[in-house]
Amino acid sequence: MFTPMQQTPSPIDPLAFRDVISHLITGVSIISTERGGEKFGVTASSVTSLSLDPASILVCLNQRLTIADVISETGVFAVNILGKGHGALATQFSQSHEDKFRGTALTTGDLGNPLLTDALANLECRLIERKDFATHAIFIAQIESASHRDGSPLAYWRSTFGNFAGE
Repeated sequence: MFTPMQQTPSPIDPLAFRDVISHLITGVSIISTERGGEKFGVTASSVTSLSLDPASILVCLNQRLTIADVISETGVFAVNILGKGHGALATQFSQSHEDKFRGTALTTGDLGNPLLTDALANLECRLIERKDFATHAIFIAQIESASHRDGSPLAYWRSTFGNFAGE
């Protein structure tokens, strides 16, 4: 029978781990939500499908980000999956700024989330559970709506944005 380990300091240097894990190619998304008329958004590369039935995902965000608490309070958020050519947009949402949404075409989803109009895909999500681990909040959410358009995804590898060469 599995017995969970207590969280202990890692035997691996965090910078060495960052270097090694950067070899894993990931997609790039902007997580967005709204509270009281204020929009929140952040770039995320830790977004994973969890289940097809019910359709659900897992999103990991740093706990220190305001958006993590806003998602917990509102119980809803959107995942805007970025496409080829969205590297500057990903950078814009990864940096601190009073208006991360500047110059971005938006629409409002059924759950009230800001959706990036030219994203490759949009998912509106309802929070099922939040689990905190070390520095991050792990959100499990059920998909309430999903849409996509044709195009290629934006990829993130070794701290660089790029394009998927499979097409």
